[in-house]
Amino acid sequence: MGFMKKWNIGIIGAGLIADFHARAIGDLPNAGLAGFCDGGSGRANKLAEQYKCRAYKGYRQMLADGAVDIVTIATPSGFHLEPAVEAAGAGKHVLCEKPIEVTSERIDAMISACGKAGVYLGGIFPCRFNEAVVPFKEAIDSGRFGKISFAGAFVPWWRHDDYYRDSWHGTWRLDGGGALMNQSIHMVDLLCYLMGEVESVQAYTGVLAHEVESEDTSAAVVKFSSGALGMIYGTTASWPGQLRRIEVTGTDGTVIYAEDCFRQWQFRDELESDNQIREKFAKAGRKAGTADPASIKHANHTKNFRLFLEALDKGMPFALDGAESRKAVEVVLAVYRSAREGRLIQL
Repeated sequence: MGFMKKWNIGIIGAGLIADFHARAIGDLPNAGLAGFCDGGSGRANKLAEQYKCRAYKGYRQMLADGAVDIVTIATPSGFHLEPAVEAAGAGKHVLCEKPIEVTSERIDAMISACGKAGVYLGGIFPCRFNEAVVPFKEAIDSGRFGKISFAGAFVPWWRHDDYYRDSWHGTWRLDGGGALMNQSIHMVDLLCYLMGEVESVQAYTGVLAHEVESEDTSAAVVKFSSGALGMIYGTTASWPGQLRRIEVTGTDGTVIYAEDCFRQWQFRDELESDNQIREKFAKAGRKAGTADPASIKHANHTKNFRLFLEALDKGMPFALDGAESRKAVEVVLAVYRSAREGRLIQL
């Protein structure tokens, strides 16, 4: 059975993440890479030569190309709104890197523009597509934990000073924050996906190891709408960088998840499948990203892109649409506000 359509995709941005996007597109038989554009750095020309595609002179030239069906946005986080809105106006579907934008108002403007234009807006959160997330989510949804009492996300990563030097990273305008908004938002999204809505947060943030405008360390106590308590910890000041993890525990079970493996998978009422899950996901987690962002693999980007194209083909909603992608940003913004104002923030 053939594909309904081959989707031509242009990449707005030409940094490290743009290369991830290109590799993901190359993995999909129903996708073609139209080209890249940059903001004047000249990197689009190099990537276009590498991938044998077109280098556009800015995103407006890309949007004017009738052959382009979809654009992916791989620019600094605080510059997602403008190309997304113009892409919607040009009738292009939009798939946008995490965080989808850095303020609620800017995200809402993206959602509104794409909705009015009748085009899809999707977010990119590769960690959702780790294989071990499937049984983890099923265990929560089926009630195997009993009454969940605690759920926490921990991202003890390291970044060298050079990562921040002369960079948009760690700035409020273009990064929207620091270690929490950039590195840790993957785990914030996954925690929200697994546990549901966060009701309130009480937080601290600090600049403890780097010269950054925002924060390199944050710690928050959270309360979920379910009544469970939790924590969110994110840093780029934990040398040499450790595996990020999520822990969920309740009256009938405990799971400790670290980089697509389970350090603990234990329930009061054992199922036949539990040993299989423990064996399958017992391997030590990958250290990708703990200290070097270039070491992250692109396989989950491919899964994210594939599901976006499937939603387009079928005319069905995309699970990681603008509204869903907004949730993690809302939690991060609440953490920042709590730390700034020194009080509990209700979401």
